[in-house]
Amino acid sequence: MYKVSEFSKMTGLSKETLRYYAEIKLLEPVYIDPANNYRYYDNGSYLVGRLLVYLRRFNFSIQEMLTVVNDESFENLEQLIRAKKRDLEAEIGRIQTVIEEMDDFFEMGTGEDMND
Repeated sequence: MYKVSEFSKMTGLSKETLRYYAEIKLLEPVYIDPANNYRYYDNGSYLVGRLLVYLRRFNFSIQEMLTVVNDESFENLEQLIRAKKRDLEAEIGRIQTVIEEMDDFFEMGTGEDMND
């Protein structure tokens, strides 16, 4: 079993994030020592913690991460990640359109040129 500080280093999740995830029941410690309230995590927790790191990078909301973690079979995980990928691709398209509009704007000239 791993104490919070060690588990934090292993997963890349800060101690504060681990505390918050435990509070919202996203990633709870497997054991809390009643003598000192130290929280402990195990190898199964490590796998979930690493998954959560990826889901955060994939722009999943807390609610979406809860849905993934609560689906113990992880059947919907691929579908959810593919949907996020489509959302990001659509966002890239929107951003590219805005950049093109900016380029068009600059090609028209500055505001001073437009008033002449």
